[in-house]
Amino acid sequence: MDQRFEAAERFAEGAQFIAGSLRSGTSGRAQDVVDPATGETVLRYELASTADVDAAVAAAARAFPGWAGATPGERSEVLHRFAAALAEDAEELAAAESLNCGKPIKLSREFDVPGSVDNAAFFAGAARHLEGKAAGEYSGDHTSVIRREPIGVVGSIAPWNYPLQMAAWKVLPAIAAGNAIVVKPAEITPLTSLLFARAAQRAGLPDGVLNIVSGAGRDAGERLVGHPDVAMTSFTGSTAVGKRVAEIATGTVKRIHLELGGKAPFVVFDDADLEAAVHGAVAGALINSGQDCTAATRAYVQRPLYDAFVSGVADLMATVRLGDPFDPSTDLGPLISHAQRDRVAAFVERARGYATVVTGGEAPQGELAKGAYYRPTLIAGAAQDSEVVQSEIFGPVLVVLPFDGDDEGIALANDTPYGLAASAWSRDVYRTGRATREINAGCVWVNDHIPIISEMPHGGAKASGFGKDMSAYSFEEYTQVKHVMYDNTGVARKDWHRTIFGDRA
Repeated sequence: MDQRFEAAERFAEGAQFIAGSLRSGTSGRAQDVVDPATGETVLRYELASTADVDAAVAAAARAFPGWAGATPGERSEVLHRFAAALAEDAEELAAAESLNCGKPIKLSREFDVPGSVDNAAFFAGAARHLEGKAAGEYSGDHTSVIRREPIGVVGSIAPWNYPLQMAAWKVLPAIAAGNAIVVKPAEITPLTSLLFARAAQRAGLPDGVLNIVSGAGRDAGERLVGHPDVAMTSFTGSTAVGKRVAEIATGTVKRIHLELGGKAPFVVFDDADLEAAVHGAVAGALINSGQDCTAATRAYVQRPLYDAFVSGVADLMATVRLGDPFDPSTDLGPLISHAQRDRVAAFVERARGYATVVTGGEAPQGELAKGAYYRPTLIAGAAQDSEVVQSEIFGPVLVVLPFDGDDEGIALANDTPYGLAASAWSRDVYRTGRATREINAGCVWVNDHIPIISEMPHGGAKASGFGKDMSAYSFEEYTQVKHVMYDNTGVARKDWHRTIFGDRA
């Protein structure tokens, strides 16, 4: 199916999903959803107001007790049907994601959509396996039991780079654990979040358990994060905005989960498989047009392989095909917007003053000039403290630097504020073992870069935030642990009471 998704027709009722119904926002301000490949508006809708956020939170609060009271098996059954509904909608979801974000259709079909379906299937099983410490008589006179209970209403904010997957990562563990949730997608990319919610409704998720408010960050986002009836907030986005989210959330002392920026190092030791490293670097740097917080952005290559690596990456980048996202042969789509394209281009232009642009470094001309396209770019010769090495560019740009000894390579890898993901490339198990221990990141891949799986956690360290998405570990974010302690003695006057009053009997 190469036909573009008919967004205006599909969401004629509005782009808010509250208490089981699509509706229009009430802010009085319109928002255009733009196809970044053409610059054309595909949907105009009214943004959510703070009143719409209040309505969504109220709907979630009403739905929470019933959903929290459902058995794990009952929640699991709904999630299994949800996974099946998403699989049925796979082509529509892929088309909507490619239209809204400019992703090549092969990426949407083979990565974003199947990954989200798999997440739903995983949490359908995980819903029945909330773990806790074994019941036992730890004091001798009492039996202790650990309960994992849902937190309440969760308010989540998802980013524009992976609208479908990020919505899934937030919604699925939350509802599997028995919470209700309000999700605010980025206002420029609401399409697949709304489709996701409709699929959940079709699967039998009770109305109000999942709500979508499509609004601006300063209005809808800040109201959601600071809402007194929201017990937890989960945010994925830039570190700068994450700081603001944390500041607002602490005002009501709610739990916070932050998945923030990244500047992933790609460390190539001198015994690495050069061909594998070159291919891994190009794939890892260009996924989603480089708009990925785990994308390979800083390649550190041990000096004996450095020149061959630079040459190999430049040659391979030159073969990458830019084009219409709906053409199955397209490798690289546009960035999310012309503003983002211009931001990336500005980084590269400034870098020309202190480094070498080996390949790329420009927007294509001709028919593609209508879209927010930027060619795959490789930069060499930048200093470690330079802007392109230290700052998150969020585009198809890879910076490569040489290193000599292993100590230096690992030190350079750790030398940014971020700690989300990294990779180490070597045939030596001891070298890679050291790298996995000493590189400070939430995920370290060995001889690969970027794959994710539902069973394993995703989340960072340092300025990349804290908390985990996916996997059973995510239940630690979306449940609260309660200790229940039963007296087993039946004795009215207990020995410890004498420390408060009276003497030993």
